Amino acid sequence: MADESAKKQVPLRLNKKLYDALAAWAEDDFRSLNGQIEYLLTECVRQRKKDGKYVGQEIDVPPQLDV
Repeated sequence: MADESAKKQVPLRLNKKLYDALAAWAEDDFRSLNGQIEYLLTECVRQRKKDGKYVGQEIDVPPQLDV
């Protein structure tokens, strides 16, 4: 039986501007870059769900980021 708390490794490629922005944000929050990415993804999943239902269609539209 697989341990639900076991972490999975996921290869991730980021452009330099996004990497630098995330690294600076992680440093500001006293987290590792990996920890910051995991934190942000967790928060996105929490915000996506509301009362057990997924919110709005527009959430799936990629934001226009200046990074």
